[in-house]
Amino acid sequence: MGNSYAGQLKTTRFEEVLHDSIEASLRSNSLVPRPIFSQLYLEAEQQLSALEGGSRVDNEEEEEEGEGGLEPSGPPNPYQMHPPPEGCCTTDGFCQAGKDLRLVSMSTEPIDVPAGFLLVGAKSPSLPDHLLVCAVDKRFLPDDNGHNALLGFSGNCVGCGKKGFCYFTEFSNHINLKLTTQPKKQKHLKCYLVRNAQGALTKGPLICWKVSEFRGRQALASACSASLFPSLDSSGPPAASSSEPTPGTNPSVPVGAQQAGPASDHPSLAAATGPAVFNGKDSPKDQQLVKNKLSAMPRPSALGILSNSGPPKKRHKGWSPESPSATDGGFSQGGGNRAKYESAGVSYMPQVGVVGPASVTFPVVASGEPVSVPDNLLKICKAKPVIFKGKYSHGNFPYLCGNLNDVVVSPLLYTCYQNSQSISRAYEQYGASTIQPISEETQLLLTVYYLVQLAADQVPLMEDLEQIFLRSWRESHLTEIRQYQQAPPQPFPPAPSAVAPVTPAQLPWLAGLAASSCNDSVHIIECTYSLAEGLSEMFRLLIEGKLAKTNYVVIICACRNAAIDSCIAVTGKYQARILSESLLTPAEYQKEVSYELVTGKVDSLGAFFSTLCPEGDIDILLDKFHQENQGHISSSLTASSVTKSTSLDVGSAPTCTSYSLEPRHIRPFQLAVAQKLLSHVCSIADSSTQNLDLGSFEKVDFLICIPPSEVTYQQTLFHVWHSGVLLELGLEKEHVTKQRVEQYVLKLDAEAQTKFKSFLQNSFQNPHTLFVLIHDHAHWDLVSSAVHNLYSQSDPSVGLVDRLLNCKEVKEAPNIVTLHVTSFPYALQTQHTLISPYNEIHWPASYSNGADLYPETKKYFGLSEFIESTLSGHSLPLLRYDSSFEAMVTALGKRFPRLHSAVIRTFVLVQHYAAAMMAVSGLSRMKNHTSVETLEIAQNLLDSPRRCPCGHGLMVLLRVPCSPLAAVAYERLAHVRARLALEQHFEIILGHPSSGISVGTHFVKQLKMWQKIEDAEWRPQTYLELEGLPCILIFSGMDPHGESLPRSLRYCDLRLINSSCLVRTALEQELGLAAYFVSNEIPLEKGVRSEALESGTEKLSSTDSEEEELGTEGCFETGSTSEKRSPVKRERPHSHDSASSPLSSKASSSVLCGESSAQPGGPSQREQARPLQPCGPSEEGRVPGDKQRLRASQGPPVISRHSPGLAPQPDSGLRTTQRSTQVSVTSSSSQLSCSGSSSSSTVPAAGTLVLQAAQCSMTKACQQPPVVFLPKLVYDMVTSTDSSGLPKAASLLPSHSVMWASSFRPLLSKTMTSTEQSLYYRQWTVPRPSHMDYGNRAEGRVDGFHPRRLLLSGPPQIGKTGAYLQFLSILSRMLIRLTEVDVYDEEEISINLREESDWHYLQLTDPWPDLELFKKLPFDYIIHDPKYEDASLICSRHQGIKSEERGTPRKPEDLYVRRQTARMRLSKFAAHNTYHHCEQCHQYLGFHPRYQLYESTLHAFAFSYSMLGEEVQLHFIIPKSKEHHFVFSQPGGQLESMRLPLVTDKSREYIKSPTFTPTTGRHEHGLFNLYHAMDGASHLHVLVVKEYEMAVYKKYWPNHIMLVLPSVFNSAGVGAAHFLIKELSYHNLELERSRQEELGIQPQDIWPFIVISDDSCVMWNVVDVDCGGERSREFSWSERNVSLKYIMQHIEASPNITHYALIGMRKWSSKAGSREVREPFSRCHVHDFIVLNVDLTQNVQYNQNRFLCDDVDFNLRVHSAGLLLCRFNRFSVMKKQIVVGGQRSFHITSKASDSPVSIMPAQYICAPDSKHTFLAAPAQLLLEKFLQHHSHRFFPLSLKNHGHPVLLVDCYLNLGPQISVCYVSSRPHSLNISCSDFTFSGLLLYLCDSFVGAGFLKKFHFLKGATLCVICQDRNSLRQTVVRLELEDEWQFRLRDEFQTANAKEDRPLFFLTGRHI
Repeated sequence: MGNSYAGQLKTTRFEEVLHDSIEASLRSNSLVPRPIFSQLYLEAEQQLSALEGGSRVDNEEEEEEGEGGLEPSGPPNPYQMHPPPEGCCTTDGFCQAGKDLRLVSMSTEPIDVPAGFLLVGAKSPSLPDHLLVCAVDKRFLPDDNGHNALLGFSGNCVGCGKKGFCYFTEFSNHINLKLTTQPKKQKHLKCYLVRNAQGALTKGPLICWKVSEFRGRQALASACSASLFPSLDSSGPPAASSSEPTPGTNPSVPVGAQQAGPASDHPSLAAATGPAVFNGKDSPKDQQLVKNKLSAMPRPSALGILSNSGPPKKRHKGWSPESPSATDGGFSQGGGNRAKYESAGVSYMPQVGVVGPASVTFPVVASGEPVSVPDNLLKICKAKPVIFKGKYSHGNFPYLCGNLNDVVVSPLLYTCYQNSQSISRAYEQYGASTIQPISEETQLLLTVYYLVQLAADQVPLMEDLEQIFLRSWRESHLTEIRQYQQAPPQPFPPAPSAVAPVTPAQLPWLAGLAASSCNDSVHIIECTYSLAEGLSEMFRLLIEGKLAKTNYVVIICACRNAAIDSCIAVTGKYQARILSESLLTPAEYQKEVSYELVTGKVDSLGAFFSTLCPEGDIDILLDKFHQENQGHISSSLTASSVTKSTSLDVGSAPTCTSYSLEPRHIRPFQLAVAQKLLSHVCSIADSSTQNLDLGSFEKVDFLICIPPSEVTYQQTLFHVWHSGVLLELGLEKEHVTKQRVEQYVLKLDAEAQTKFKSFLQNSFQNPHTLFVLIHDHAHWDLVSSAVHNLYSQSDPSVGLVDRLLNCKEVKEAPNIVTLHVTSFPYALQTQHTLISPYNEIHWPASYSNGADLYPETKKYFGLSEFIESTLSGHSLPLLRYDSSFEAMVTALGKRFPRLHSAVIRTFVLVQHYAAAMMAVSGLSRMKNHTSVETLEIAQNLLDSPRRCPCGHGLMVLLRVPCSPLAAVAYERLAHVRARLALEQHFEIILGHPSSGISVGTHFVKQLKMWQKIEDAEWRPQTYLELEGLPCILIFSGMDPHGESLPRSLRYCDLRLINSSCLVRTALEQELGLAAYFVSNEIPLEKGVRSEALESGTEKLSSTDSEEEELGTEGCFETGSTSEKRSPVKRERPHSHDSASSPLSSKASSSVLCGESSAQPGGPSQREQARPLQPCGPSEEGRVPGDKQRLRASQGPPVISRHSPGLAPQPDSGLRTTQRSTQVSVTSSSSQLSCSGSSSSSTVPAAGTLVLQAAQCSMTKACQQPPVVFLPKLVYDMVTSTDSSGLPKAASLLPSHSVMWASSFRPLLSKTMTSTEQSLYYRQWTVPRPSHMDYGNRAEGRVDGFHPRRLLLSGPPQIGKTGAYLQFLSILSRMLIRLTEVDVYDEEEISINLREESDWHYLQLTDPWPDLELFKKLPFDYIIHDPKYEDASLICSRHQGIKSEERGTPRKPEDLYVRRQTARMRLSKFAAHNTYHHCEQCHQYLGFHPRYQLYESTLHAFAFSYSMLGEEVQLHFIIPKSKEHHFVFSQPGGQLESMRLPLVTDKSREYIKSPTFTPTTGRHEHGLFNLYHAMDGASHLHVLVVKEYEMAVYKKYWPNHIMLVLPSVFNSAGVGAAHFLIKELSYHNLELERSRQEELGIQPQDIWPFIVISDDSCVMWNVVDVDCGGERSREFSWSERNVSLKYIMQHIEASPNITHYALIGMRKWSSKAGSREVREPFSRCHVHDFIVLNVDLTQNVQYNQNRFLCDDVDFNLRVHSAGLLLCRFNRFSVMKKQIVVGGQRSFHITSKASDSPVSIMPAQYICAPDSKHTFLAAPAQLLLEKFLQHHSHRFFPLSLKNHGHPVLLVDCYLNLGPQISVCYVSSRPHSLNISCSDFTFSGLLLYLCDSFVGAGFLKKFHFLKGATLCVICQDRNSLRQTVVRLELEDEWQFRLRDEFQTANAKEDRPLFFLTGRHI
């Protein structure tokens, strides 16, 4: 072919290498080139002999490069074309002579083709859509078989006719191919050109350049998708077992389908596609498709593989010193591109097994001669070898033919190598381009090291290998990594350190050296030319039996151009079986097992079993036993049990104190988790994203989705039914039936869609209901619905979760919150998850910080506790394996290599159970045919009902994942049970997800009696209802679906779980079946008490933690081992084999005893043996005292075991001797006299007989977790730990449906919390294409999270269901709470003191007051508002109050007692705080489309006021949207006034009165959202705030107008706000009058009213009165909620409204009677919500200094000014209780210290100039508070003396409830009560002005000794006042009677002077 050395003599090799080396050393600028001889002799030959003909692959490996459109991104091969001659044509598709060569233009041209030449199509890289026509001598083209092409080239140009091109390089230049790589005919001559029927030239068949190019092969083992090595593919695709994934390809199931773009463009298609295999030679059409559509991986070029960086060989012209070295060029392609394209192709491979049928396969390119798999391979080897493809550089893995069923080929190792070649993203941030990945040679060598150190019973794990690669890479690049981490990235990174790499030539030698130490368990085969050679050699050695001891064969081919090819074959029988089976998907596994059962392959197994039994077939023995025992029951076991059961039926009803069904209650941890869930939901609602508007929901509804398991379904129904959640949520009324509950639980089966649709419809129709969609067991069925669409015919439930829970309706519904609940959340914690990490709730660990806040009465026993029990120093481990069972399975596996190990394991275990039951039933010789462990189980199962008066027994869970095998096990065990006449003793239950529980009538009766169930139709529907039933539960189904098991579960037999469970989720799921709560009452860390945790004769088995395990002392011996296995620490720690006697003596002792008394166990002997059983731990738990006495007589306990092989298994009759042997060994380690020790242990027998009757297995149920038996492989996985101390199982691939994102990942750490683990998986795992999250989002984008999706994870069986049901309850309560409000609900006070005047407002139906009638009503001075219960009573003229009539005042300590409130549902007319958001009031709150949020302006507004003595400067903050309410001098100019409407305006569209709400400290809680209260009507609302709170109020209420008080009022009370509101409003009224006067409007027509409202007014009500008749006083009334708009418009429409100064309404009370509402209007005090006429009250001011009672003070001033106050009694306002802000924001503290010491009111005043502690509070507040609590110090005579009140002049001050006051105004013409009747007991003058004169005071009469108190601003004013008012005439003063408030001078204290009346 012109450019090849393949045909030259080998003798030229020396000169060539010498030439290369010299030239390289001249050019090299780095290390010295390697010596010549090392290249010649240490490296494998670089070229293949020409004798190999068609299979020669010289430089052809570049051939497929770039064909799929993926050109390598690294530097091209150093090939440069000669520049074309001057003036010639260089146009693509034309030759240099300018003639068109394109097929489209030449197709109809006549072309002269010389004889012997053929027309072929050449492909130009620059014209991908065209073929160029060429004529080529057919001798240089291959024949149909790909053979016989001569080297070189001969061709003609059909355009210009030029002939005789002898080199393809020259020819390619002539036809302008413009190549950047070396021209090769194989690469560019693509197909033959042929004439069609019309004579046109068209594209014909492809040129078959390689014999193997299109030779596919069958999938050797059905397409596997397993993710393990066992099941642990780190990130590679589960492609077909026989093929490697080809990066960049996108295979599709229909072979002819064209697919464009990378795989990610078609996730659904890519997810569904499987590998497609072509076997043999395909049609040209198919070949063309494969050729064009598949792009092989970019690889190092031929030059790049050489280890020296010298020039190319002679004929490679164009190499220049400037071009990158060949090694670098090749490496960047091989490493860089591989990393780059791996993600494009590899990670999009589907998980075939899950996705589709096993036959879907993958197009493969193979090369070389086929390797024949020997026919009798399986027969000879006893296992199918598993061949893992390793590193093969060109996609040319050998083609296998022949007996393909006996080998399995897997690409998992290949993908592991690939992934480890990519540099981690963790280092990319440092610009780590110079840190090279680990070399291929090192990878292979490390793999050999790893295999060498594996034990004989270990299976290689992909995770282990990846970690080895990672550690090796880190160590070799430690210096560079540190450099990058410490220094910023440099433009020219430092060169990597020169670590001597492993060369291809050294590799086989080093691998052989490593393998030499391992006793031939790893065998290295080195081959020269291809892997095919090595595979053939391996098959030969296998057939010859020379690899019998070999577990792994490593084949290394270091041939062609130094490229390393390798593969690893697992030939060890144990490892190969486990690995090949683990490569099956669950579906294939079931299919395989079913096939073996159906075809009768298992019959040979049964036949073999029958030969094992020396007495003949077990069935014959069973029949014999059955006949002997028919009609009479000789066995004492049977007799006693039957007697017991009959006695139960008779109804004597024996009682068992141990059996009690626990009452269901919420545990503290469940409550804590429910509250965490609630707080997460609240945080979603509180976020600014508006994703959840909790305020808009009125109730909660829910749907629980569970896997399709009937038991789980019934169990969930039961939980929901008994939790009472339906009643609590108001979804159902009182008597909830089971049928009603069913609509809230959805089983995800074929019928689920209909039910789910109605749920969606329901959610759509009820937007004000919050629907919680709970996805329980959420790790199940994560298959994408795209997969379902392609494979819907296979199983309708595939992808159901995705179709339902991820549908558009659920995602977009604003009222659906999805809660995923699972114990194994890992598959939902990937890079593509929909769940935000902030929305994950993890079950709190029992050792976490807050755990002590939740005291639990029970201790949870989960996986970590089970593992802990296996550690040295613990009692008997709860996790065990059965070595004799494993040994038998292994032996049978070798004997029956064609049977799946699950079949063998099941048959062996069932045989063991059968033999054990027979042994316990009296056929004692059968105990040799079972294992110690199984015998223990059977013994306890049959014994347990006998120990209880009621017959309670224990449950044995036998886990058989494969349903057909479970059915076989059930039938066999039921048959054995029937033959042994044990049907009445224990039940065998077949549990399958798809079916319910079937229990025999006899046992149903027992259960009904135990559980006191009357219902005749009752049947147990959940496993929990089998509490206390002695039974074997055969639990089938590939995965448990969350079924809970009863407390009577004692054994969890998982010996049959599949090896495919070596994925974290699957493994933890199986072990989760045994999770358990034990009682916390007994101290778990005390050694002596540890026996209480052990079951009776249960704990017999060996721990089996070593290979040559020793069994227990005897099958039925109990006492000693009980110490070892309880899950608590003992006093004296033992290791697993520790004992006080040497191993040999223990073994021999058991041999002696076994032989001395191994008689057949007849009934009589067994009867005698029974009484000795109380030594067992079941008795220990009951009577610790007796047990300890017994223990004392026996000496300290030991753990002793023996090997099952040393002696026949001892009989049950040996219990006595076995026990005593142990005692003797303990006391004197070598004495073995059985007889002597036997007598010692019989002593306590008589005393313990009485105890026997009362023992029940349920006693231990709540004290001890079950014992778990595991397969050895799983046991090792669970109990071994990694370097961080974490169980190895935790570092497994988390789930089948995900894969690792990179091999370069850190290990999980033991110290990681659940949250940290979640973040770890979110970073390092990606979903497979079949996973429902696969297409979710680009990595790292937060908006990929669904906002209303939460994940609750917690250990299995810990109570998650109870927690989420509790969450629903508290969520419902919170929503109701959100729609409810606490309003004050207090009766009006002092009703009985209301004066009975002659005048009443008798027109009961008047909607508005009649002015003339109203004026005649007297003013009621008495305060009736309940908030003033502690205020002083105001006396008016007709009151002769007896002291007892005044309600008993509250004690001072009761003053702060919570006032009475009622919870009310918010109506649609309520005012809201900042937490309310709804669609309607968005715009109101500032989300206005026309204005930007928060867009507002600050305006100053000044007016002068004489009383303040200065100009008042106020500031308005006016949002743009509210500017229309104001008048400006010009747009954006000076604020002039606030617009006021006209009195005559009758519009109903808006509220005329501006509303002012003074507020402090309530920016969040104040009820300022009046949108709904005003029913959407336009209104002007102004918040009056203090200056320092302006910013925070503006933040929360951006669209509200703010009136900001001057800074001098920052510490003022509500009086200042009221004062400024009123004064500003009057000033504004005058401005508006003058402004509108210019428009011709009369001043009196301007609306003079404003509303002053508290910030806690929440709702308004109206009373509808129905009068019986004209003027009748009999009437009925009802109250309803109305809008504030309704009330305001009603009031504003009152006739003569401008004559009223103050209008108010009642405060709402549920206790209001007809008396309060009978009269429609009252003339009395008004509070809280007042309509104020600023015009009439111009001269009446609020007292700006007041903090308390300022409204009472103002009311009195208004009335005394002769103005009308009107209260509308038919209107009422509800006031919300707000516990923050308002008056509570004033804290009185000491100025001296920062510590908040409480200061009593008595300390609020002090003597002037004293050293009293000054207080940091306004003087006025101190004064008011002091008078409220301690005024009796100033007015001693007034105390409880209501007939003689204290006279208050011009000001109402609260003197406390025990003192009455009388208010008079000193203003001329004011209305005052007649005081002539009163003799006052005191006089209070507060800051009195000039209207108070000496003459005014002389009108009043005082008691002798009455007291006076004068209050002034300073001491000087005090003296002046005394003089001016001539007080010394009638009052006596003393110097010591002067006081001041406890303020510093700068705080301007108030001064008091007190005196006595003379």
